[in-house]
Amino acid sequence: MTKPPTPTPTRSAPTMNDVARAANVSKMTVSRALRGDRIAPETKARILAEIDRLHYVPHAAAGALASRRSGFVAVIVPSIDNANFAETVRGLEAELRAAGLDLLLGTTEYRIGREDELVQTMMRHRPEGIVLTGGVHTSRVADRLARSGIPVVETWDLPATPIGHVVGFSNRAAGAMMTEHLAAIGRRRIAFLGGASPRDPRGEARKHGYLEALVRLGLGPPRTLRYGLPPLSMHHGAAGLARTIARWPDIDGLVCASDPIAFGAISECQRRRIAVPQTIAIGGFGDFEIARCSHPGITTIAVEAAQIGQRAGAILRTVIEALRRGEACPATIDETSMSLEVRGSTVGEREGKDFFFGKKKQKTF
Repeated sequence: MTKPPTPTPTRSAPTMNDVARAANVSKMTVSRALRGDRIAPETKARILAEIDRLHYVPHAAAGALASRRSGFVAVIVPSIDNANFAETVRGLEAELRAAGLDLLLGTTEYRIGREDELVQTMMRHRPEGIVLTGGVHTSRVADRLARSGIPVVETWDLPATPIGHVVGFSNRAAGAMMTEHLAAIGRRRIAFLGGASPRDPRGEARKHGYLEALVRLGLGPPRTLRYGLPPLSMHHGAAGLARTIARWPDIDGLVCASDPIAFGAISECQRRRIAVPQTIAIGGFGDFEIARCSHPGITTIAVEAAQIGQRAGAILRTVIEALRRGEACPATIDETSMSLEVRGSTVGEREGKDFFFGKKKQKTF
């Protein structure tokens, strides 16, 4: 009978007490050295040498409890598959890195209940700031964050009742801007194509902007088709276009909740030999790379995704530094710009030259 191997004793990780004994100092002195407090240079050098020799890893959570500085900001976005949200995270990270702050990233996959779970989990780790996407949250999240004392920045929207600071724009205005553009080029039977779920409140806001513009311009009745669950893709745009023209075969303009939807709609038009923009002019939102590479190029509402992150990071840097000094900062609302980028999906090639080089090139809000 084969004798089982003798298990190798597991070595426990070195502790702060081990470092203190090896360096012949107190545990408090080791803690002060790790925090960067002023101690004798030779003592600090001896402590750091023992930390290196013992491979001691300081407990970040314990340090955060002692100093009330966790050194990270929690960021919650709907998805990292969306290039615009990824750009916002990059801009935020670049700004915060300069202040020695790291990011803890979570994704909701467009589920508001998931945001509730993430906020609860992240707050246990004492973030020095929280960045949220959009202004629609459960009442529990809003109340918890409002009472937490943690700086909060809501992005990509202009919420009616902000929790704290805001960096964003009006999605309603974006939907209205595209509808007004289609009306300005002579389209009168304009439809809207978006998701079939309220899980994307920003897309819903663009739809409301479309509806408001129709009333203002006297272009009724509305033609709204909701198809697919977010995140919406090019597939949803193609299938949604097919359903839209089956229901309203006379449409001459289409406002899409995003550029991927618009690209899918254009592709379906091409498969059906429906001329774009001659028969149906199509506009999107977001100025994704696909909008610039598509043929025809997609007329869209451009937003500065990276700049949203940078400006949110700048606000957090200011607020966090003030809190560390024991000072308070008033809440701020930073409204970012958006612009109408006119391309071939709404104007013909010859007419498009007038838009690009004439006074109608773009409209900025």
